[in-house]
Amino acid sequence: MNPPSFQSDVPSATDLPAGSPEQLLRVFHDQTRAPVPLGTAERPVELDGPVRKHYDLDASGHFAMVESPDGLGEDPSALIERVRDFFAARGQRVEWKTYDYDEPADLGERLEAAGFVLEPDEALILGDAAPLAAQDLRLPEGVIVRAADCFDDFVRFRTMSETVWGEDHAYVTESLYPDWLAKPESMHVVVVEESREGPVLCAARGEYDESSFTGLWGGSTLPEWRGRGLYRATLLHRARLGLDRGKQYVRVDASPDSEPILRRLGLHRVATTTPYVFDPRR
Repeated sequence: MNPPSFQSDVPSATDLPAGSPEQLLRVFHDQTRAPVPLGTAERPVELDGPVRKHYDLDASGHFAMVESPDGLGEDPSALIERVRDFFAARGQRVEWKTYDYDEPADLGERLEAAGFVLEPDEALILGDAAPLAAQDLRLPEGVIVRAADCFDDFVRFRTMSETVWGEDHAYVTESLYPDWLAKPESMHVVVVEESREGPVLCAARGEYDESSFTGLWGGSTLPEWRGRGLYRATLLHRARLGLDRGKQYVRVDASPDSEPILRRLGLHRVATTTPYVFDPRR
């Protein structure tokens, strides 16, 4: 599908076929991108014209994100440079999250010219939660999927994630766990295991905001357990948990490895999202 420009006259969600990729993207944009997030005292959202800066007030934190769903006005390059300089002064790594329908059309080129580094594209995958949740869970004998409910689950999740990726994933215990503890209504972390005493075999998280979407984030599996339905089980379980919270849809920023699984499950690729990262510490 050709991504629409949301700065032009685009049909409303009610004027598009229900469940179609176009309708899902319209709902996603209206509910998830268009509203300005509230932020918190520790993680404020600041507006710099049409740019939203959402970041950990502690510059050593793990989160800093920029979006510009309303375009960049009359002087895009100057605004990009101002945002870059803001995070450079803080010594804070930041990701500018773009979608292929964002304006200006050469946004990516302008970000790279300002020192942001292109990272791999991901597919924006959307779909109805109910058909996903209704599918049968199929896991190897003795393996279960459940929501994490204690610090030790996060410790084991971190161990698995560091094994898979070969790098420090301190954010799991130092950022994700405190966030879950402070606002359990905003997140589920899902683990797949044979027992609480053994390793986490696969883990992922579902996040909730004011929209009708469950955000399906992450998803790592130990190499020896891949291809056995563990990631699929986390998707179905998170869709069910989201439905319990009244979330009608699911969203995923999918890697090339995950996209085929998601599409086989009946979800739709509706756009491409591309991160650009500026790290003043490099």
